[in-house]
Amino acid sequence: MKISWEELSTDQDLVEARPIESPWRQVIRRFCHNRLAVLGLIVLVILCIFSLLTSWIAPHDPAAIDLFNIQSPPSAEHWMGTDDLGRDTLTRLLYGSRITLVVALAATAIGVLVGVVLGGISGYYGGLIETLIMRFIDIMLSFPTLFLLIILSAYMKTTVLGIVSIIGFTSWMGIARLVRGELLALKAKEFVEASHAIGAKDARIIFRHLIPNAMGPVIVAGTLNVGYAILYESSLSFLGVGIQPPAASWGNMLTNAQSYVMNAPWLAFWPGIFIFVTVLCFNFVGDGLRDALDPKLK
Repeated sequence: MKISWEELSTDQDLVEARPIESPWRQVIRRFCHNRLAVLGLIVLVILCIFSLLTSWIAPHDPAAIDLFNIQSPPSAEHWMGTDDLGRDTLTRLLYGSRITLVVALAATAIGVLVGVVLGGISGYYGGLIETLIMRFIDIMLSFPTLFLLIILSAYMKTTVLGIVSIIGFTSWMGIARLVRGELLALKAKEFVEASHAIGAKDARIIFRHLIPNAMGPVIVAGTLNVGYAILYESSLSFLGVGIQPPAASWGNMLTNAQSYVMNAPWLAFWPGIFIFVTVLCFNFVGDGLRDALDPKLK
């Protein structure tokens, strides 16, 4: 079979004209094809913007008490009603979003950092170090998370920093096991052997070469952990061992509302729906990132 120069040059032009898509562009394109993930990301961005601009957009002072509008239903003046002290529910929800999101994001960052470091060391070195770290993880996982959080909160100050530390240092175990598994598969690759051959130090190999190649699953797990952190903070605040009044968080707003569910149901409805929607959106984004970062998907 003979191929003319004209046909060969035409095929070559088509190949050269085809754009080469970078890996991150592929990830963004696959993520954008997931409508629920995009919707969840938009909702979270809007919520973060509102929480940052709360001081300017809040309709009332969060500590202002109006004795003439106690437990008033939603109205033109108070869009989401007022609580048992006459405080505006919408304003307290906006201020509470700051605390809830800061606690969730900071606790997740601590959990990811600790998990990546311990998981990276365990997966790279193996042997006795791996055994000690993995057995410690098994011990930590044997405790019910909520009970462990309650016990720790009884011995620590229930400030924002204290709640962040409690949740962060009890949520790293899954990340560590995930990173360990990824590094066990990666450390046998040729680029690791090449790094050893040129005399690279262990710390450089772990944190410069291995962990960046294992960050896809870690990003997904971290995104999903944000939702769990919100639930943990809300649970602690609901049980009275989390963020303490007069500071507002969605969890302690639910605590204050439980005595008035029959008379003023909006006091429990709005914090509950905010928690539900936020956690659901983080789960949507996590699922979208998991699909987008999967190298087996085209």
